[in-house]
Amino acid sequence: MSIDADRLWRRTEALSKITDPDRPWTRRSFTPRFLEGRKWLAAEFHAAGLETTIDAGGNLVGRLAGADPSLKPIMIGSHSDTVPSGGRYDGILGVLAGLEVAQSFIERGDRLRHSLEVYDFLAEEPSEFGLSCIGSRALAGVLSNEMLEMKRPDGMTLREGIQFAGGRPDSLASMRRAADSIAAYVEVHIEQGRVLENEGIAIGVVTDIVGIRRERITVSGRADHAGATPMPLRADALVGAAKLIEAAHERASARSNGPQPLVATFGRIEISPNAANAVPGEAVLTLEVRSGNEAAVKAFGDALVRELTPALAELRLGVRSEPISHVPPTACAPAVCSAIATAAASLGLSTRELPSGAGHDGVFVARTGPIGMIFIPCLDGRSHAPEESIEPHQAADGARVLAETVRLLDATLG
Repeated sequence: MSIDADRLWRRTEALSKITDPDRPWTRRSFTPRFLEGRKWLAAEFHAAGLETTIDAGGNLVGRLAGADPSLKPIMIGSHSDTVPSGGRYDGILGVLAGLEVAQSFIERGDRLRHSLEVYDFLAEEPSEFGLSCIGSRALAGVLSNEMLEMKRPDGMTLREGIQFAGGRPDSLASMRRAADSIAAYVEVHIEQGRVLENEGIAIGVVTDIVGIRRERITVSGRADHAGATPMPLRADALVGAAKLIEAAHERASARSNGPQPLVATFGRIEISPNAANAVPGEAVLTLEVRSGNEAAVKAFGDALVRELTPALAELRLGVRSEPISHVPPTACAPAVCSAIATAAASLGLSTRELPSGAGHDGVFVARTGPIGMIFIPCLDGRSHAPEESIEPHQAADGARVLAETVRLLDATLG
């Protein structure tokens, strides 16, 4: 099936340029800039011939009715929000590829058996409320009242944020999709890694989305004067933090190979008093662990703290940890993966299977039915950075595979 590659690329460039001018490429969720992008997207959905709405969870949805209303819908799409200074193609490619596929079916006069729904999920990226995948959580019915009361630094609650985005947080039950309520969900995304580019492969067939666990680890020492306190008498919390960081790096590096590699990152550190002339009395670190191995993800932080406790005690330091969040690994459905591989082969495109090391809305959509993901290469594996880059033909390849995958799923799924 053909798609309009030039139109897809024009739209991709147009949406990416709706950005904070001093921080390209930035379009953070729950901001006026995000709403500007949403307004542009909604107009494109409508002009393409899709029934366009914003659901109670703040997701933008374009619907193309199928010939058989008794069949469950096929869902495609991604998200249009970005991290700060990154995301020119992350997310928006999946939304616009979905739009292009739906519009191409309309223009060809091909009526699918299943209804086709194109989603722009609200706030897939971590938001200022401290939560990610907000729209897809709402779809799956797991956006709790406690989450709705989360506040961002300016005091706005997530409940108010969803209203700001056009949603209806008091009506979330009306949009919840039950288990096995969709025929399939397929998303096109940049790989955010180097495997496809290094191997010269056009299409990645995603096997699973890794589990992600975040923990808060606090190292407690004693704040003292940096000039008057002798080195042997210090209880420097940042020294203890450094030992944890080094140990985590060593342990994760030892598990970096194999079918289910593990990665660990201390991406956030807060120290107090945080002054040049003060020995740090406390360090609070955020540990993030990712892997397709659920047991390894769960055990890593506890084992790290337990093994380092004696060494930190020798430095007169205490250490404790507490969980922040945990999302288990999510497997992609074999039937959807098979359709993606078949679609790519029919188009003469090379493929390989690989896991996704990043989280996606599909983790929560999987609670409603089978999912799959299509990866395309990105330059040097860069993502969540201003240098994120793809070529027009790569975007077109992803959309072409998506179109053919939808056609195959429509023909074979009940």
